Amino acid sequence: MCLQEIREKIRMAEAEAGRPAGSVTLIAVSKVQPDARIESVLEQGHRVFGENRVQEAAGKWPGFRDRFEGVELHLIGPLQTNKARQAFGLFDTIHSVDRPKLAKTIARLSQEEGHCPSLFIQVNTGEEEQKAGILPADADAFVAQCRALELPVQGLMCIPPAQEEASLHFALLAKIAERNGLTDLSMGMSGDFEKAISFGATHVRIGSAIFGARAHD
Repeated sequence: MCLQEIREKIRMAEAEAGRPAGSVTLIAVSKVQPDARIESVLEQGHRVFGENRVQEAAGKWPGFRDRFEGVELHLIGPLQTNKARQAFGLFDTIHSVDRPKLAKTIARLSQEEGHCPSLFIQVNTGEEEQKAGILPADADAFVAQCRALELPVQGLMCIPPAQEEASLHFALLAKIAERNGLTDLSMGMSGDFEKAISFGATHVRIGSAIFGARAHD
């Protein structure tokens, strides 16, 4: 597939779900992609990108931003507290707020810096030990804690377990968001984004279907 095909599939999925055209934001996941591939997507007019690591983003995006106006950068990978200040200077949105210590660090930095990226709370819907994210049972309390810290929580994010039916996880995330009055859902990747849209995804994270296979992980 390519960028144009993905855009068309998103439009079709929006229509099938009875949602307005343009209600889903396409995040082109550019982690470990060669600069030439990223530049090609930028030249096609796309401006919303996702990166997994602060260090990798710091090495390539300042240069691209100098050349292409309107770039919006999303951190979709885990964030270490010692990298949070650097993330503030790079990212417009952070999708991986997943623990109280990080929330408190972001709150402190937002006071010091006078601004804060938009935030998504990552929920570990599969309760996988190796995966980041707040557990579903703790999600309501964590949303409340983040709000008490005056953090700009925009929505929730999840990465379903690879071997399980993604729909169950999308439905769970949507349910947690609804009862907490959150409108945005960051869910759905190259293999299941159309399904995610049917469950209310507002942000889909697509890499290989746009850029081709990654050089390494």
